[in-house]
Amino acid sequence: MGQTNNHIDYIEFKAHDLEAIKQFYTKAFGWKFTAYGPDYCAFEYSGIAGGFEKTTQPIVNGVLVVLYHNNLNTIKQTIIKAGGSISVDIFSFPGGQRFHFLDPSGNELAVWSE
Repeated sequence: MGQTNNHIDYIEFKAHDLEAIKQFYTKAFGWKFTAYGPDYCAFEYSGIAGGFEKTTQPIVNGVLVVLYHNNLNTIKQTIIKAGGSISVDIFSFPGGQRFHFLDPSGNELAVWSE
């Protein structure tokens, strides 16, 4: 099944210690992990796809909700016209591209595409 535009597709958490996080979620819930370099790991078998990004910063809001859209430029303009603002412009990562935006209340979300 392919991705669906405008649906929550992925959640991303922050973590200070990826090895400890992987051990915890594997033991507690049976999640499986795939490493994407030293600072990122994705998880599966959780009910929704997601990952953990290593950070040294204090974790205030540790989750990033990631939506999917097959045309980042189109949805980016739609978000701006609706009153959102871009907090991180489009960038590439292994597997695709994404950008981050703030909703009118300041919640940060992201949108990705292949």
